[in-house]
Amino acid sequence: MTGKYDDLNKTQLIELLEKHDRTKKLGLVWERDEIDADKALDHDFIVAQIDGDLSDKPAPWDNLVIEGDNYDALRWLRMTHRGRVKCIYIDPPYNTGNKDWVYNDRYMNADDRFRQSTWLEFLYRRLTMARDLLAEDGVILISINDDQRALLELMADEALPGMRVGSFVWRTRSGGNEGGQYFYSANHEHVLCFAKQGFRFSGTEKTFADYSNPDDDPRGDWQSSDLTVAVAFDDPRAGTAYYPLHDPNSDIWYAPNPDRVWGFVSKEHAKEGQRIKTRFMEDWIADNRVKFPTEPKVEVWGTMDELLAAIDAGEVPMSGRKPLLRRGLPNLEFWVGKKVGFGMPRFKRLKSELKNPTQPLSSMVRNNADGKRSADANELLSGTNDEGSKLIKSIFDEKAFNYAKPVSLIRELVRQSTSSNDLVLDFFAGSATTAQAVMELNAEDCGDRRFIMVSSTEATEDDPDKNICRDVTAERVRRLNASDDKKYADLAAGFAYLRTKQIDFEDLDYDLNPSDAWTCLEAFHGLPLTPYDPDQPWNIHEGDGATLVLVDRFDLPLIEWLRPRTLKNVHVYAWAPGQITQHLDGMHIDVSPVRETLVKAFRA
Repeated sequence: MTGKYDDLNKTQLIELLEKHDRTKKLGLVWERDEIDADKALDHDFIVAQIDGDLSDKPAPWDNLVIEGDNYDALRWLRMTHRGRVKCIYIDPPYNTGNKDWVYNDRYMNADDRFRQSTWLEFLYRRLTMARDLLAEDGVILISINDDQRALLELMADEALPGMRVGSFVWRTRSGGNEGGQYFYSANHEHVLCFAKQGFRFSGTEKTFADYSNPDDDPRGDWQSSDLTVAVAFDDPRAGTAYYPLHDPNSDIWYAPNPDRVWGFVSKEHAKEGQRIKTRFMEDWIADNRVKFPTEPKVEVWGTMDELLAAIDAGEVPMSGRKPLLRRGLPNLEFWVGKKVGFGMPRFKRLKSELKNPTQPLSSMVRNNADGKRSADANELLSGTNDEGSKLIKSIFDEKAFNYAKPVSLIRELVRQSTSSNDLVLDFFAGSATTAQAVMELNAEDCGDRRFIMVSSTEATEDDPDKNICRDVTAERVRRLNASDDKKYADLAAGFAYLRTKQIDFEDLDYDLNPSDAWTCLEAFHGLPLTPYDPDQPWNIHEGDGATLVLVDRFDLPLIEWLRPRTLKNVHVYAWAPGQITQHLDGMHIDVSPVRETLVKAFRA
């Protein structure tokens, strides 16, 4: 009998053991072959070839639609777009075992005992590559249903370590009254969020309805807010923040809350040399930032017996139903003979000092059928899947794609995650809802967001001519570009249509043609794509930040063209760099080899 490791050499066995030693012992474990995964990543080289007939609008093209296995597309993008994608949204297969998605035949056999493992491994490999595409302030958003959420979230923790932010919950449909066996209707799905450290959502607009200036404060509008923090007086964290508060203008004293001490330390009660994070309470009072009650009820207890009697009768200052003065509290005798005010002082929070014009985003997505968001709400608004289905039918005049997400959901997620000139990627693009979301946002704020949509053909033996990428993904964008419908009048996004192609590394010298290299290099330098002209000995793309030159056949006029550009950001690539460098005569221009440069970037 042969074992599963019999064909591994000593080096491979050591690498496998070292990987196992580094693997966390707590968390999700699934069947995977690490060596096979490593081999798959660099098994061959990937190029992306432009199909000009399927591209839309004239070049240069800022947006891309890529036809092919998204594993291959991600390997190409990892070479060309590493660290430049701001937002990745994906709606991957949900591992239902249904035959409505082409990869089910290869990965999702419902009778396979390792069905979960193959699905997890399928996504794990793609997420690890997606991680490398993210900018330092980038985010990955993943749609998933409730059945597979736990598995996907744990796997994503492995693929995207330290990046978990949280999740959104949104309503997928209205109704659903059947209830099933448990009288439970799953009307919601989730969007998992993983992000780099520099990322933050835009947040929702704050309402300033509660801000006013009734006392004509020269600093402008303000809002009354709590002056306490949720720390009990006997908690070690309370420190010196439990003390009587004095209004110097009225000579009235206010009792501290034993369950919520003051938010600021008093100079009088501070320990010698104590350092504080903000200002002392007396400084806030002197600066007219503490709002004392107006015309409060005031009591004076002449003796301790009178005070204790008031405590027992509940005739002392209260916080809700709880008395602020109680038997057993420290230093009760302080309150004898003092003017004690009822009511609680508040803090004046100035509008001009707000750090953020927005408030943090809620994890709950509200159904927009419930009406417009209230002024002080901080959730997103989204339609249901019914919106997605109707929109597909309206664009294609038929049901061209099943289970399309509502564009309102993706649009609001992208709005929260991007600025006006960011790059958005969807490598399970399907019906190109993400592309339409980007187009709508650009039309709304005159932005220049760009998208990359990756989709497969989903062709099968029974339907070899099927091509979802060509006939649905790209076609949706194409129809929106050409639509006469007023609601789409401002939508426009020209795109290059590319197909991935595999090339064995040993065949690169023969099979890597100049046009494919040109596309790789343009994308690598962040330039929009343009067609390659094979009739020219060298192609040029002069962009705003860089100039790209690909030399296919050297001739001396190239040197004269380069001479006045020696101090500019010029990148020259050639199949035989030596033919050029020997003529540069001290010119400060680097000439890089095409094949070696691309292979190095591909394997990085």
